Amino acid sequence: MDPQNNKYTQNDCTSGILHIGVGNFHRAHQAFYTHLLLANESARNWAICGVGMLESDEVLFDKLRAQHLDYTLTICGRNGVNETVTISSIKELLLAFKQPELVLNRMADAAIKIITLTITEGGYNLDKSTNKFILDDPQIVHDIENPSDPKTVFGFVAEGLRQRRANGAGGITILSCDNLQHNGTTAKAAFMAFFEAQDKDLSTWAAANLTFPNSMVDRITPATTPEDVERLNKSSAFRDEAPVYCEDFIQWVIEDDFIAGRPDWETVGVQFTDDVSAFENMKLSLLNASHTLLSYPSFLLGYRKVDEAMADEDIVSFVREFMDIDITPNVPAPEGIDLEEYKQTLIERFANKAVSDQLSRLCYDGISKFPVYIMPNLAKMIANQQDLSRVAFLFANYRHYLKYQKDDKKVEFNYAEPWLNAADKEMIAGEDPLSFLGLSAFKSAPLINHNEFTTSYQKYVDSIQNDGTRIALKAILSKP
Repeated sequence: MDPQNNKYTQNDCTSGILHIGVGNFHRAHQAFYTHLLLANESARNWAICGVGMLESDEVLFDKLRAQHLDYTLTICGRNGVNETVTISSIKELLLAFKQPELVLNRMADAAIKIITLTITEGGYNLDKSTNKFILDDPQIVHDIENPSDPKTVFGFVAEGLRQRRANGAGGITILSCDNLQHNGTTAKAAFMAFFEAQDKDLSTWAAANLTFPNSMVDRITPATTPEDVERLNKSSAFRDEAPVYCEDFIQWVIEDDFIAGRPDWETVGVQFTDDVSAFENMKLSLLNASHTLLSYPSFLLGYRKVDEAMADEDIVSFVREFMDIDITPNVPAPEGIDLEEYKQTLIERFANKAVSDQLSRLCYDGISKFPVYIMPNLAKMIANQQDLSRVAFLFANYRHYLKYQKDDKKVEFNYAEPWLNAADKEMIAGEDPLSFLGLSAFKSAPLINHNEFTTSYQKYVDSIQNDGTRIALKAILSKP
């Protein structure tokens, strides 16, 4: 592959970042930002050494190695115009289970200043109910008992840090790039719990020599199918066995807490801040909450993809009114962000056909999403005596989706709710719609005792069942 649009090659660069979890999102997000940075000759000490922890990583790594680690990224514009760039910011790829010594050597190298992570929410090994690190996991037990023969990301980082300390290579930053709230705080809790269990001296050293900034990441990056590979290659005229495609929106906000230095990512659009929580709140309250809001009524109307739903004027109006009337009064704009522009961009992103998501994925695990995306702002709305009709309509849709498992076109479906408990299932199956408001996901707000909410909710339960989702939805939109 000819990286014809690059101002650099891997040979021009040295690695300053070790990244664990080289998937599509990393290649469309962090590696893309770093690609832009490496065009600057003075920044070429910040290329990426990628590490794969899983045996399944070998397939991708073999494909990338066969093309000198270059790959194409197709950026799909909301206006229908696509741009393809060749990315060369990954200089090295190492498989931890095949090349453990090389991985540890790179972690201990003073040239590596940052370890970045995309290991998914489950990768942090925290108990979902207690948020405590799971010490009795068999692989964790192995790594605690065999420090020099690590198998997990925690064991590798711990042994790499021990060697780094012995080399006098100094501190390092561990930067989570996973799409979860307070990701740096989560990473710190997990790694420090492991260090404490395995090596108290290392734990003491890490407390003084590691930082864990929080960050917020955003870019829709679909999984790539074999059909996508052919389509992307035909469009780009490259023969790429590992192409990636994504939307044209991208955002990365990072708390500026790097103990060993960092790239000047701000020169290529990354935002640095003292506190990322305002950005997280904006994303959770507007992007994630709107996804949840549109998912259930859209599914009941018979849609299966987000872009199809966003071609429906009633759905667009419903989402926009939720953003403007219900959420905006409760979400302070982060510094440098125009909320009106952000909301309009969200509407355009949701409608982007080129990177459209499955509504079933947005509907998945609502019991975990409501407490994070919906309930905090609903509590504020109740306290502020705001109109609750749109949120009550969402609850009525969620109940109908779970209870009847049939859309308005009489198409049957199965829901996926892995965390429903027995009491939740009993309330869903019950004939009294008000009992549904006792679900564990809703316990942060006393909904069943709020007359305005329950009246509105009951009205929409009856309307959806008797008249269908469309008529119930139009009744909300016709409210003055």
